[in-house]
Amino acid sequence: PYGGGVGMLLKPEPIFAAVNSLPRLPSSQVILLTPQGSPLTQTTLQDLATHYQQLILICGHYEGVDERIRYLADREISLGDFVLTCGEIPALALINGVVRLLPGTVGKVESLKAESFEDGLLDYPQYTRPAVFQDWPVPDVLRSGNHQLIAQWRRDQQIKRTQQRRRDLWEQWVKGKSSEFGVRSSESDGKSD
Repeated sequence: PYGGGVGMLLKPEPIFAAVNSLPRLPSSQVILLTPQGSPLTQTTLQDLATHYQQLILICGHYEGVDERIRYLADREISLGDFVLTCGEIPALALINGVVRLLPGTVGKVESLKAESFEDGLLDYPQYTRPAVFQDWPVPDVLRSGNHQLIAQWRRDQQIKRTQQRRRDLWEQWVKGKSSEFGVRSSESDGKSD
């Protein structure tokens, strides 16, 4: 790189040539995958799946890309606060996350609405057969057949799991969704039953 330093950068000429050679659809986005970008979230994936017909992904490598490549990008996205050797892994994560939101990809559309992050909380614990495995039983409520109790148990577990594992999501959910979802005062102060 100019100015010295270690590592190699991807040069601008081949990347500009590659991106500019692509036929563009009316609603396309050029995305640079970089640790300096905005974090990839479920909301970002939904936006990309809903509003764009074409995504053009630029993957960095080595020490990154020449700064001028950023002029090609409509947005920059990061997989998280860490550095990888290349941008292909974040690209695969982004592609997988977007494609599964496209109509016809997932068998039951309802399953997309009942997963982690869809309502700002982590997913509830899920179980399958056998009913007891190595002395760990499936909670009785899930085998009760009472759909109202099951729904309440699942909601309580989402709240508890999010409080315990992702305080950042919990605080964001309480601020933005507490009145909408009727959070009890014991939930809003971080205490769980």
